[in-house]
This record gives sequence, structure tokens and C-alpha cells, in this order.
Amino acid sequence: MNSITVKAYAKVNLGLDVIRKRPDGYHDVSMIMQTVNLHDTINIKKTKFESVTIRSNLYYLPTDQRNLVYQAVELYREFHPIRCGLSITINKRIPVAAGLAGGSADAAATLKGLNQLFQTGLSQEELMKLGIRLGADVPYCLMMGTALSEGIGEILRPLDPMPNCSILLVKPDISVSTKYVYDNLRLNEDIKHPDIPAMMEALKEKNLHKLSFLMGNILESVTIRDYPIIEDIKSNMKEKGALTALMSGSGPTVFGIFDLQQKAEKAYRYFKTSDYGKQVILTKPY
Repeated sequence: MNSITVKAYAKVNLGLDVIRKRPDGYHDVSMIMQTVNLHDTINIKKTKFESVTIRSNLYYLPTDQRNLVYQAVELYREFHPIRCGLSITINKRIPVAAGLAGGSADAAATLKGLNQLFQTGLSQEELMKLGIRLGADVPYCLMMGTALSEGIGEILRPLDPMPNCSILLVKPDISVSTKYVYDNLRLNEDIKHPDIPAMMEALKEKNLHKLSFLMGNILESVTIRDYPIIEDIKSNMKEKGALTALMSGSGPTVFGIFDLQQKAEKAYRYFKTSDYGKQVILTKPY
């Protein structure tokens, strides 16, 4: 085998709670993660040269050691020396810096692809142990599906799958720093925490309406204050028939949950022609 193509799937956070700030500066979280049917494609090809080259369809995407794909190759090489070069092409479809784990998904897919290409036979668990060294979301991006994520994001437990629905993603033309959001999060008594155990129960019951009613993201308390457009997008989604709308991760992407495809398509057409979203994507749970 000389080359392999792997898919890197995006995620949304159905629920995101922050429990406490840890002494090491990280935060303990409790999140319900959900893979969506939106993916980047990564092609990894062996070459005769010893270097690693990365290309992308986006001119602004870094293709050096700042890219998590490059870091994934370096990490893999620490444990499994590669006696050839690699030419890697990233076809990005997941919006960048959007709260959708695009970079983490690319890193996870690269580890998976290298494992298959070089037939190293690492289990998913072993790949996940490697992945945590690249970022808190990488182990989940290897596992995928519907999952409870705890600790800094590395303690994962599969959950009952999300009921069938349509998910509309709208990313406004702003950039949000994850570090800034966490640094400015105030875990005081006034802040409303999402009820993660109740959401897990709703998943077990396959009750989309109950799940939607319970969904929440504690990081919105920071991001919406600085970027009111996020609240505007949420309100508009609900007006257009979404059961609920929520920011994913630290933002700025907002996603809406629709029980009927035709409602979702109507909302998609509205946002495509509005000034709210730089990128508008209609997808489903995966």
C-alpha cells in the first residue's frame, strides 16, 4: 500500500459544562459530544524523499509544524520510525477555528491513516492514548459517535446514539480564542449549568424534544457577551423552526436542531442569503 485516504469528521457539543479550574490551569469539563456528517479528507502518500510535505485547498491553513496533522506525523514517528517521506493533502470542508474540532479531527484521522498505511496494528485505545498528547479533543475524534467526555476531555464513555434529526451549522465571520473564553469564564453561583445526566437520560429515551430542551453550553456566557451576533443567530434559528440552537465548543459556530428536514432546508436557504453566516452547512448526526 502506497497511499491511503481517510475522512476526518466534525463534532458539536450537545452539552458543555465546566466543573472547576484545575491547579494545572486546565478545566475539568462534562460534555456530550456528537459527530456530524461533515468531514475533511486527508490523503497520505509515501514518497522516496525523507521529508513530510503538507498541502491544503485553503491558502491560509498552516502547512508546517503549527498544523496538527504535521504534529500527528511527528508523534507517530516517535514510536514507529518511518523510512520514507510523506506527501499529505488536506481537503478542508470543516470550517476552521469554529468550535467543530476540525484540527483535532484531522490529527485523529492522520493517526488512523498512518496506522493503516504502515500496518502497525495499534488498537483504537492505543491511538487515543497517543492522541491526547496532541489535544483534548483528539481521543474523541478517534472514537466518534455520541459520547460523554470528562476530565479535560480525555475520559470518554459511549452514550446512546442521538435521535435522527437535521443539524444546521452557521459560522459567523468572527474568530474566537478558546484560551480567552476559558480565561474569562466565571464559575460563580449565578451561572446556569446544563443538566448533563438529564441529557443522557433523554438520549436513552430517544427523546429529541426533551434533549433539545435540556441542551446548554456554559461557555456562551463569555462568548455571547463579546459577540452578540451569536445570540442573534440562535434567535433566528429558533424563529425558523429549530427545536433549539446552541454554540458549539468555544464558538463561534452556532448549530440548530430540526426535527423536520423541510424546516431545516428553509432555514438553510435563509441563512445562506443572510449576512449572519460566512459558512452555512446542513448536516445530520453521524
